Amino acid sequence: MAATPPNPASAEGGVVELEKKCLIQSYGRLPLVIVRGKGCYVYDEAGKRYLDFVSGIGVNALGHGHPRILKAIREQMSRLIHCSNLYYHSYQAPLAARLTELTGLDRVFFTNSGGESIEGALKIAKAFGRRQSEEKFEIVALNDGFAGRTAGALSVTGTAKYREPFEPLLPGVRFVDVNDLDGLRAAVSDRTTAILLEPILGEGGLQEVSRDFARCAMDLAKRHNALLIFDEIQSGLGRTGSYFAFQWWHQPSADDRSPEPVQPDILVTAKPLGGGLPMGCVIANERAAAMISPGLHGTTFGGGALACRVALEFLDVLDEELPAIRESGDYFKRRLEELVVRYDFVEGVRGKGLMVGLNLKVPGKAVVQQAMEMGLLINCTTETVLRFLPPYIIERRHIDQAVTVLDKVFQQGPPAAAG
Repeated sequence: MAATPPNPASAEGGVVELEKKCLIQSYGRLPLVIVRGKGCYVYDEAGKRYLDFVSGIGVNALGHGHPRILKAIREQMSRLIHCSNLYYHSYQAPLAARLTELTGLDRVFFTNSGGESIEGALKIAKAFGRRQSEEKFEIVALNDGFAGRTAGALSVTGTAKYREPFEPLLPGVRFVDVNDLDGLRAAVSDRTTAILLEPILGEGGLQEVSRDFARCAMDLAKRHNALLIFDEIQSGLGRTGSYFAFQWWHQPSADDRSPEPVQPDILVTAKPLGGGLPMGCVIANERAAAMISPGLHGTTFGGGALACRVALEFLDVLDEELPAIRESGDYFKRRLEELVVRYDFVEGVRGKGLMVGLNLKVPGKAVVQQAMEMGLLINCTTETVLRFLPPYIIERRHIDQAVTVLDKVFQQGPPAAAG
């Protein structure tokens, strides 16, 4: 008889105390132990149900235990979980072809995470600049932007509190404010090898980059022979109601008469791609992809058979869910606007699709705690923006439930006064 796996929660002091003893204390966790999930909900040790509007920070985009994702996992696990990238398997090429079709780019490198994807894009950018000149190594990124926790990603993260404890990092990074056209023009020069931006700043309070700013970045990149990199780790793969957020800039606009759509040289994405399994990728056009030849970059686990098979299933489901994401996002924003009208400390609604923020005039940390106690999981970025990343499968009843909880929290008064 097979041995029963140990249950850490049954250890003396419980899982929380065991983590405090054994884990590097890198997370400020909320006092909640999640033991299972189903659909749009997760459950704690006591069986209490929570509506999950965090979704693993966007990873569980199809909710928990989606039947088609589970079926793909079961089938593939019985065939092949992993093989070395020294060999071919059946799913990398079809997945790469699908992603190039969705983005209009040409080639893909698979990774395990968003941070690794950023690192790959930075290596391409550095090689691209070095082929032209040893002086061409500068990167322009956004204040309030967040690229990840690895050393290269931290170098282009515009939030000082994440970056400064680990400096010095990569040299030659210049930061500009979101949508500051003059600042962008002043920062880009012939020394610039890449411009990096998130179409919507996930950790940066869900600020949206304007079409004019994105077009200016593309024009400057061409003028100075630099690469334009879009970070769609959080905003990509359906989150905003389009396959990728930059594609909203392709929509007709009376004030944009340019015949050329805004298009990156490199796009990085991750989070929901593996259906809950660790997976990310770098998608590049030919001139950027040409910087990497055999031996210059690699990965042990990236693009494994299981993750790629599940990612193909995720994209099939996403094709079907995309119209519902737009509809649910519009309804959610309308319901949140009711709170803006009702409470003077609620300032406005941000975001697109199901990447939504509620901007407060006061700190929002207490709201997160109070909402959790009432059965709703959310989080807060930039101190005052409540961020919602619900599963794509939500229905109006889930949105109504979330808004009802927020309404009850706000009835207690401004969050700062409440706790």
